[in-house]
Amino acid sequence: MRRLEAEIFRQRAALYEALHEDLRKPEAEVDLSELMPVIQEIRHACRNVAGWMAPRRVRPTRVMLGTRASVRAQPRGVALIIAPWNYPFNLALGPLVSAIAAGCTAIIKPSEFAPRTAALIGAIVAACFETDEVALFEGDAAMATALLDLPFDHVFFTGSPAVGRIVMAAAARHLASVTLELGGKSPVIVDRTADLDKAARSIVWGKFANNGQTCIAPDHAYVHRDSVTPFIEAVLRHLTVMYGEGGRSPDYCRIVTPQHFERIRRLIEDARARGAIVHVGGVYDAADKFIAPTLLSSVPADALIMHEEIFGPVLPIVPFDEIGEPIRAINAQPKPLALYVFSHDAAAVERIIAQTAAGGSCVNAVMAQYLHANLPFGGINNSGIGSAHGQYGFRAFSHERAVLKDRFSAAPMLFPPYSRRVRRMIKLILRFLT
Repeated sequence: MRRLEAEIFRQRAALYEALHEDLRKPEAEVDLSELMPVIQEIRHACRNVAGWMAPRRVRPTRVMLGTRASVRAQPRGVALIIAPWNYPFNLALGPLVSAIAAGCTAIIKPSEFAPRTAALIGAIVAACFETDEVALFEGDAAMATALLDLPFDHVFFTGSPAVGRIVMAAAARHLASVTLELGGKSPVIVDRTADLDKAARSIVWGKFANNGQTCIAPDHAYVHRDSVTPFIEAVLRHLTVMYGEGGRSPDYCRIVTPQHFERIRRLIEDARARGAIVHVGGVYDAADKFIAPTLLSSVPADALIMHEEIFGPVLPIVPFDEIGEPIRAINAQPKPLALYVFSHDAAAVERIIAQTAAGGSCVNAVMAQYLHANLPFGGINNSGIGSAHGQYGFRAFSHERAVLKDRFSAAPMLFPPYSRRVRRMIKLILRFLT
């Protein structure tokens, strides 16, 4: 892991170039969203892996008095890491750190939609590892399919729920365990007690960083009806500050491919055709794969954008009158990867968290849960299976093996033949347990 860290820093300038070419990412955003999470993962694992690996003693239950038990972490074996294109460096090497910490060997399949970054990851891996420790295979979906035909012990996939189902089905053929980091429509709720300026600033950053191509970005915002107008004004103000007029700042990324560009353009135009109000944006440049930061309101419930994960620089605003409305709307959809709340009403916050389900949540912040190394990061059902980061990532690539040593337990006294005395003892134990 330390060798990997040193090589990453040695290739830092090349990383800036690769991610700028693939996604037009500015240097600061590369540092924040690609380098920092991986370096934190490495250093956190190096500090803590000895403790994670140590056998964990467990107390005996009443029936198991006279035994000594422990749980030992063992590597699952050979892992396959399939990484996406939106954070191609972070989401390839972050899981690799967890695999190495757990003692697994690994094959990485990076996304073909970020080719410069994929090639650079290959060079870093080749400089740090023998090919029988860690190897990288570039290629398109055919390569991923070929790899999924192999009997891996664990598959770690980051991507869409649709492809996640394919990965899980392929892993099932070999009874391989899986970690699926997926996505979905992650909502944000802004109630009437929220600090609107802070909410707008946080949501603008979370929504439009990486051009909205972030699995835990706020997908759409439920805003209390009394706050809609000042919230929109605050969003427009912070958009201009962060990304300039019309998103023409050098700090504003681009859509990854023409196909993804066209999909997002279609969502905006469908909403506009159905009567949605465009407060800003709705401007395109296909040759540059540019979509201006777009803010929508009065979006009809049957618009495509309210049903598909947006994964782009478009924020629909949905007004509500009482907090039960967004709760019911959220529960009517598949469980999201993230749910965000902006409020200073503690009871309302607790009600939202208690009455909804999501992979993770933040209160008065967005996306910060991803950066907390001691928190599990993962989805639930449609948004994912299993957790990553820190000890949770170590456990994802580890099998927790139960080990029990018998010293003087009474279990042999209950073996057959089931005489009257043995039957009486069993009934006494049953009564004792209750």
